[in-house]
This record gives sequence, C-alpha cells and structure tokens, in this order.
Amino acid sequence: MTTENPEAEKDSIPFYPDHVKTEFYVVLGILALAIIIGVLGMIFPIGLQDPADPMNTPLHVKPEWYFLALYQLLKYIPPKILGIDGTVLGVVSIMLAVLVLMFWPFIDKKEDNKKAIWIRLIAAIIGVIAAIAMTIWGEVS
Repeated sequence: MTTENPEAEKDSIPFYPDHVKTEFYVVLGILALAIIIGVLGMIFPIGLQDPADPMNTPLHVKPEWYFLALYQLLKYIPPKILGIDGTVLGVVSIMLAVLVLMFWPFIDKKEDNKKAIWIRLIAAIIGVIAAIAMTIWGEVS
C-alpha cells in the first residue's frame, strides 16, 4: 500500500485481521440468536387458529383498503357483457385504464390552455372523490 503520508498509514487499522474478525463474531452472534429462536419456536409453538379450509371461506373476507374500490367495482359488473365474462372484462378494462394513465404524458403533446387545465383538474378531483367513495362503500358493504 503506497501512500504519500506514512504517518497516516501507521495510525490506520488494517482491514484483514481487525474488521474481518469483528464481522465474524457478529455473524456468529446472529446465527446463534437465530438457532435459539428457532429451537424455542419448535419447543413452544405459538397457538394459531383452526387450520384454513379452502372449501369453506367466511363471508366477511374483504381485500385490503387500497383494493376496496376495485373490489367494489368488480362486484357490480354483470356476469356477462357481450358474451365476455364480466370479471375478465372488468379486470382487463381496469388494467387498460391504468396503462392509459401511465402513458398519457407521452401521448398528449399539445400545449396546455386554461380550459384544458381546468378540465383536467375537475376530472382528477372527480376521480379522487369516486375512488374514496368506492373505498368507503366497499368497507361498509
């Protein structure tokens, strides 16, 4: 190791024996802790509820809150629309809407005018209110 200041080299701590040994002890400690927790978990298992039965699902199952609006939307789509399964059509239409929203900045190349800004703002506000309303509706239904 060549440095311009030999005094700084004398004051430094070498990586190989010192840091490697310290990291080795840390890894051993973490491994010992993991083994202890694993053995304790096997000796004293945490009591869970009854095993899940895939043939008997409860009626109160709901998705997480961030999926409630989409879940609510899918609940009210008819089973068949123009010969296509309603669930498939609902999922595909939601995916297409998200893709259009993702790529809209690349599609829209026109200069903005005041009317377009207000229309976009009103559409965004209506969309946010609709998403919040459908989330709340999905929670209470």
